[in-house]
Amino acid sequence: MVEIRQVRGSRDLRRFVGFPLWLYRDNPYYVPQLLSDEINTLSPDRNPAFEHCEARYWLAIRDGRVVGRIAGIVNHKFPLVWGKKWARFGWIDFVDDYEVSAALLGAVEDWARSLGMEAVHGPMGFCGLDREGMLIKGFDELGTMATIYNYPYYPVHLEKLGYTKDTDMVEYELDADSVPERVHRIARMVMNRGSYRLLDAKRPKDLLPYADEVLSLLDEAYAHLYGAVPLSDRQKQALIKQYFSYVNPDYCKVVLDAEGRIAAFGLAMPSLSRSLQKARGRLVPFGFFHILRALKRNDTLDLYLIAVRPELQGKGINAVIMSEIARAAKKHGIRKAETNPEWEENNKVQSQWKDFAVRQHKLRRIYVKHL
Repeated sequence: MVEIRQVRGSRDLRRFVGFPLWLYRDNPYYVPQLLSDEINTLSPDRNPAFEHCEARYWLAIRDGRVVGRIAGIVNHKFPLVWGKKWARFGWIDFVDDYEVSAALLGAVEDWARSLGMEAVHGPMGFCGLDREGMLIKGFDELGTMATIYNYPYYPVHLEKLGYTKDTDMVEYELDADSVPERVHRIARMVMNRGSYRLLDAKRPKDLLPYADEVLSLLDEAYAHLYGAVPLSDRQKQALIKQYFSYVNPDYCKVVLDAEGRIAAFGLAMPSLSRSLQKARGRLVPFGFFHILRALKRNDTLDLYLIAVRPELQGKGINAVIMSEIARAAKKHGIRKAETNPEWEENNKVQSQWKDFAVRQHKLRRIYVKHL
């Protein structure tokens, strides 16, 4: 028998976030998240997304041991933006047992029905900056800090339980030395016009005055992408506090227009995948050391965000971001880059890689089930 138990209290929450460390303990491709970050994201008193979201978490228990977990989330901005009364599932992990997966998803579906929802889709988080998408290709590829890893049996279970594709996300591995000269040429042309300039940021604090505008730009540039809802002011401030004090200005590029407004923004970061594997979800006693070392010495770059003001798209400004990050990567000895997930319908982003030496090595899916 499988018992489905709603998470109540800090002890249950620690079991919830710690379960994947046991499930993937011998998997060389799984990249753990920091347990403290997971607890902060899932705690209503720490995550400002709960201003407009509500969530429930469940554990599957058999013989006193956790054998699965799942989160159910309702983002109340989603129906207002997209006109669909859909709930989300996320943080889904389970042993290869249909009784377990059916019970977990059934708990989310019943909860969603009780709130008047008409469908459940996922895996998704509270907002578009959370990890999302179930891996359906690339199970023998190293994960990244920004993505979900799961076993090959996961999508098999979901499809048997009535979930179907809603959309996919693709991921590429790029040869860092294959940046086309055309990209650098376009970047020079754009900058030579004199209408734009690069922010001369030497330290993370040089970026802080632009942080709020950067997040507003992301909302604007990504508004048309799958499931996107605008960030609240409190969410923006939490993200600024969490990330902007630690970014490396070499890999964080801001293009300003003649009036000093942000025209484009790009962010990359040395891969933390191997260091997070060594840390096993914990910063102490040695996790912090592994992460600091990875930030200083690395051959792989993770590409996270690039955004151009909608009215400036198609004018070559994205080439400036790509060219500058490529120069920084070369300076630091980077050999390859991971694009991280890109929505399959986002042709503008994917067209950027057509002249690179590239490998499309991972594919992930958002599933939906109508109730």
